[in-house]
Amino acid sequence: MAARKLTFVTGNANKLKEVQAILAESQIEIDSQDLDIPEVQGTTQEVALAKCKRAAELLGGPCITEDTALCFEALHGLPGPYIKHFMKELGHEGLNTLLVGFPTTAAWALCTFAYSAGPGTEPILFEGRTDGRIVPARGPTKFGWDPCFEPQGFDQTYAEMPAEQKNKISHRYRALEKLQAYLCTLTQQD
Repeated sequence: MAARKLTFVTGNANKLKEVQAILAESQIEIDSQDLDIPEVQGTTQEVALAKCKRAAELLGGPCITEDTALCFEALHGLPGPYIKHFMKELGHEGLNTLLVGFPTTAAWALCTFAYSAGPGTEPILFEGRTDGRIVPARGPTKFGWDPCFEPQGFDQTYAEMPAEQKNKISHRYRALEKLQAYLCTLTQQD
């Protein structure tokens, strides 16, 4: 596969590092650009599509964008794509408090990558999901809600896991795996 260069529109250094690590063995070179794109309100898919369309227009070329959601079963999928705002206002402890009185702490992490071939093209979505549960924060607090999400089948939170382990099971990995497969088909057509 010939090398393909893509711009990942993000200002989040942790996300960029994860994406580069997950795609390290592919022939996809990722650089990043931090653009000020207003986020529309809606589903994760609606947010990802709007963000990617606007990013492609601003960049004048192909790009990927990502939207992440943390969805609580007890709250019918909320906070979902608004998790960043919930984290800012409530913190890790507040996320746990939201579930007090509910019979379940089940949750899922959802990552939606959008790929645009360039301005005027309809972005294509690639989603990854990891089921788990919300737990009191454990591990380093440097990456969002990772300390309070424990993936199903593990006794560690994302934050407690070595990066290599997290990057093989995460919602982001699962979405990028699909994106990478799609990009391989494009390269084969070139």
